[in-house]
Amino acid sequence: MEGGNSPSLQLQQLPLATAAVSVQPHTDSFSYKENLIGALLAIFGHLVSSIALNLQKYSHIRLAGSKDPRAYFTTKTWWSGLLLLVLGELGVFSSYAFAPLSLIVPLGAVSVVASAIIGMIFIKEKWKPKEFLRRYVLSFVGCGLAVVGTYLLVTFGPNSHEKMTAENITRHLVSWPFLLYMLVEIIVFCLLLYFYKERNANYIVIILLLVALLGSMTVVTVKAVAGMILVSIQGTLQLDSPIFYIMLVCMVATAVYQATFLAQASQLYDSAQISSIGYILSTTAAISAGATFYLDFMGEDVLHICMFALGCLIAFLGVFLITRNRKKPVPFEPYISMDAMPGMQNMHDKGIAVQPDLKASFSYGALENNDSMPEIYTPATLPIVQEQHGSKGVSAPPYRVLEHSKKE
Repeated sequence: MEGGNSPSLQLQQLPLATAAVSVQPHTDSFSYKENLIGALLAIFGHLVSSIALNLQKYSHIRLAGSKDPRAYFTTKTWWSGLLLLVLGELGVFSSYAFAPLSLIVPLGAVSVVASAIIGMIFIKEKWKPKEFLRRYVLSFVGCGLAVVGTYLLVTFGPNSHEKMTAENITRHLVSWPFLLYMLVEIIVFCLLLYFYKERNANYIVIILLLVALLGSMTVVTVKAVAGMILVSIQGTLQLDSPIFYIMLVCMVATAVYQATFLAQASQLYDSAQISSIGYILSTTAAISAGATFYLDFMGEDVLHICMFALGCLIAFLGVFLITRNRKKPVPFEPYISMDAMPGMQNMHDKGIAVQPDLKASFSYGALENNDSMPEIYTPATLPIVQEQHGSKGVSAPPYRVLEHSKKE
C-alpha cells in the first residue's frame, strides 16, 4: 500500500516544487521593477527640484537687474519654480515607498549634476571653446563620474522589500541593532553639539556631521511614512496606527533642525563646500541608518555590496569635482585707500584728518601726530583717557579729539 502510494505522492509533490521555484524569479523581477520605479521617481524629483531652484534664482536676479519695484513672490517665474519644487519633492518622497532607502539616498548626486549642467548652459559670459573646455574640464569629468556612479547604484542596489506596515516598523524600531545604533548616534550628536555650542568649534565638518546625523533619522522616518501611505492606498489602512504619527512628528522635527544647522553653515562657508561635504556625510549616515533599521543589505552577496560601495565612491568623487570647480566669490575689502579718493585735500582744510596708520601699530587705525608733515596735513590725535567714575556713577568719555588749528 505504501509502495503504491509513493509514486502518486511524488507526482503530487512535483508540481508544488515547480510552483515554489517559479515564484522566486517572479518575486525578484517584481522587486527589481520596484527598484526601477523608485530610482526613476528619485531622479525625476531631483531634476525637477534643480530646475525649480534655478528658476527662482533667475527671478531674483531678473528683478535685481531691472530694478523692478515688485516683490519676488508676485512674479510668475517664482511661482512656477515653487510649483516645480513641490512636484520634485513629492517625486523624491514617493520614491522611498518603492525602493530601499540605501538606493534612493545616493541618487541626490543627480541634483548636483543637473545644477552644474544648468549653470553651464545659462552662462552669460563670452567664452571661446578652448577656454570653456579648460575652465570646465573638472565639471565635465565630475558629471561623467556621477553618471557612472548612479548607474552602478541603480544596477547593484539592495533588493530588500517588505510592506511598511505598522507591525513591521514597530518590530524594526525595537530591534537591538537599531537601538544600539541610536545610542551611538545620540552620544556622537551630543558631543558634536557640545563642541559646536560651548567650545565654539565652527568647523564645517562638525556642522555638517550634525546635519548628517539628523538627516539619517529624517530619511528613516520618511520611508516609514511614505511606505505606510502606499500600503493604505493599496487597501490595508495604516494611518490609524500611533506609530505613523510618531514617525510623522519625528520626520518634521528632524527636518526643521536639519534646515537650521544648514542655514548656520551657509552663513560661515561657501555653498560649494557645503554641497560636496554635506552630500558625502549625509549619504554615508543615511546608508548606515537604512542598513541598520530596514536591513537593506540582508541576504545580498559580497559582489553586489562591493559594486554598490564602488558606485557610491565614484558618485562622491564626481560631486566633489563638480563643486570644486565652482567659481568662488571675491572677498569684500574692509577698507579703502583714502589717498586715491578724489578731493582728498579738501578733507584737511580744517585740520581734521583721519587716516589709518600705515606703520606696524598694535591696533588698526591708530592715529599719530606726525610733525614732519606739512601743517595742513597734520592729523588729529586721539589720546586715550582712562574711564573715571564720579560720585554719581557717570563715566567720562573714553577719548577726546584734539583739533589742530593753523595758529598752533
